[in-house]
Amino acid sequence: MTIPATSSNKQQLRGEIRQLLRGAPRESEGVREALRRWLAARPALRTVALFAALPGEIDLLPLLASAPDRRWLFPRVCGEDLIFCQVRDPACDLQPGSLGIREPSPALPGVPLSEIDVFLCPGLAFDPLGGRLGRGRGYYDRALAASRPDALKLGICHPCQLVADTFPQAHDVIMDGVISGADTPTTGKLT
Repeated sequence: MTIPATSSNKQQLRGEIRQLLRGAPRESEGVREALRRWLAARPALRTVALFAALPGEIDLLPLLASAPDRRWLFPRVCGEDLIFCQVRDPACDLQPGSLGIREPSPALPGVPLSEIDVFLCPGLAFDPLGGRLGRGRGYYDRALAASRPDALKLGICHPCQLVADTFPQAHDVIMDGVISGADTPTTGKLT
């Protein structure tokens, strides 16, 4: 039986995952290494949108040094939207943003969504069908919905964040795959 997607299902799952992530610190290196291998096998993906991690999320900052030839973009909240900006030096270019997340300085220009080849997306949970449970404000869903149709959307998480169902609703954008450790994505466009 499929449980219908409702706000209460999603809120309950958000609470459960937040509680789980409050436990012992989780190691990010296995996920980063899987992501490095995945990106290395796809040199045509030149412009990569990633994120500055909140507590409990995978820290992706070391990727910049491991592949300096790529164009790395980070999101900045601007009203109800995300603007992605190129970051070359995280220590100088990222600063605390309005939601307490490090984001690009307002002095950095935005890059059009149409130039982004792959979005590395944070989330509280992901399911086997590519469902992503965000934090509930819709920033990523709006940005991903406005991206190029061929831009890849890849969820990045710890293995404990993989769940049976994220209760996706019509406005939720489905991921093309998820990297959560030593395994690589095997769904949709990512095979």
